Amino acid sequence: MGHGERSRNSMSQKQALIVWGGWDGHQPEEVAGILAGVLREEGYGVEVSDTLDSFRDEERLAGVDLIVPVWTMGKIEKEQLTPLINAVKVGGTGIAGCHGGMADSFRNEVEYQYMVGGQWVAHPGNDGVTYTVRMKDSEQPLTKGIGDFVVVSEKYYMHVDPAIKVHAVTDFDDVEMPVVWTKTYGAGKVYYNSLGHQANIVRMPETLELMRRGMLWATR
Repeated sequence: MGHGERSRNSMSQKQALIVWGGWDGHQPEEVAGILAGVLREEGYGVEVSDTLDSFRDEERLAGVDLIVPVWTMGKIEKEQLTPLINAVKVGGTGIAGCHGGMADSFRNEVEYQYMVGGQWVAHPGNDGVTYTVRMKDSEQPLTKGIGDFVVVSEKYYMHVDPAIKVHAVTDFDDVEMPVVWTKTYGAGKVYYNSLGHQANIVRMPETLELMRRGMLWATR
């Protein structure tokens, strides 16, 4: 689905906006398509865009229940960022995403990082590291029934907000590093998953189920 195209379903359904772009190494268009498919299966009307100008219209964002950014690095203009921040903080629109597409975006924008609850700072060993993702509470709705699992991918070391609620972790020597977290930002709910270096990791059953649950949870 290209820029500006919206599912032609009843406006009573939940509406999601997925915006992809930035560094191509994270395969943002493909990842956006995967996440759009998950949401459509859940009955959402989904708009997929390849421009940050999608954030400029505050009235438009007011009709969106969930925003999914898939945009690594890059720069965002004030006129794009401010409506995004307001949609979540004031309007209560949810925001959910994964890997660098949400937590390594717009490195100069500290308010965006504050909203997300963390920022990527390192991935020792780069891609191809084997590590275990552990659920913090196997009875919590976001993680119940998923169980611990092994990933061969980038392992994200993050700077994180101490206010986040951590749902899954991995280990860096003696440091327990958050992998999945939630938080609130004003009136909005925020969900983040550090997995998803490329589309094959997003398609892993565990990652995809975590993202499905997280996107639904964050929805206004």
